[in-house]
Amino acid sequence: MKFSNTVTTFATPERIWAIWTDVDNWSVWDTEVCDSYLESPFKLNAVGKLTPKTGTTSKFTISQFSPGKSYTFTIQLPFCKLNVYRYLNIHAGSTSFTHEVSFKGALAFLFGWFLGKKFKKVLPRVMENIREIAEAESIRQGYLEKTAD
Repeated sequence: MKFSNTVTTFATPERIWAIWTDVDNWSVWDTEVCDSYLESPFKLNAVGKLTPKTGTTSKFTISQFSPGKSYTFTIQLPFCKLNVYRYLNIHAGSTSFTHEVSFKGALAFLFGWFLGKKFKKVLPRVMENIREIAEAESIRQGYLEKTAD
């Protein structure tokens, strides 16, 4: 099972990237996360833990990393891997950002059915939360820059 959601914003790619890679604050915008943290700086093979609002704490690994552009974190489930791939697309005057979820392995169909249905349902709201935070920060920063003149 695989699904994704893409949102476009006037916020810079750097703002989206900063929100996405601030693991300690994923619960601010991800409605399904209770707690999350990394045990080291955000880079390839970094390990962290994620506690969903329902379920048990899971270990994850940054399994793909292209600084400022994309990353994937992977959670090992029984006979299945949950991959969350996040990437940016930069356009003139806007940024698109995509959150893609996939399940791979012998029990992918089962985890996709149990977990994927809920993830797919909440993903649009989660993505809008990121856009709202990034745009509010952009507006605030623009205001601060104007008042500093």
